[in-house]
Amino acid sequence: MLLPNLVPNRLEAGCDEVGRGCLSGPVTAAAVILPADYANEWINDSKKLTKGNREKLTEEIKTNALAWAIASATVEEIDKINILNASFLAMNRAIEALKTKPEFLLIDGNRFNPVYDIPYECIIKGDGKYASIAAASILAKTYRDELMADLAIAYPGYGWERNVGYPTKIHRLGIKELGASPHHRKSFRLLPK
Repeated sequence: MLLPNLVPNRLEAGCDEVGRGCLSGPVTAAAVILPADYANEWINDSKKLTKGNREKLTEEIKTNALAWAIASATVEEIDKINILNASFLAMNRAIEALKTKPEFLLIDGNRFNPVYDIPYECIIKGDGKYASIAAASILAKTYRDELMADLAIAYPGYGWERNVGYPTKIHRLGIKELGASPHHRKSFRLLPK
């Protein structure tokens, strides 16, 4: 079971993002504040869970969290400010959207660029260590996967319903045959040299 918090009895929000390595679609982040006594043995890094388990846990997290929020940075923002800064932008938007202000932030990864005066700690592979970060990774991934599945209906041929924008063979074949869609990141190398 993942750790409930870094410091007991402190209002901590876990924050994580998904979609940094994708060729298309937004980068999406979530922030989650779990109750101090919350425990769920199934919550883990979203990449280690099945789609069905993520969907069940999404409802569980939304029902039980003290606060949660999901936010994105658009393809246009990614192309303008780069993917790292767009990831920070999405995380800051999710933190800002929380209905309860946290006392501390647990950020997945090794870097963060905060725009608020909330103290934080970056935790490498934090989504496999702390429940609130894992919960954020689940919410962000579920939301973004659903968004990409919806976009796949409007823009067929890239396989987004399965690859959610990551650079798979099917996705790259679609780019080669159809060209880039409005949802592709123009600042990324869409096809190998």
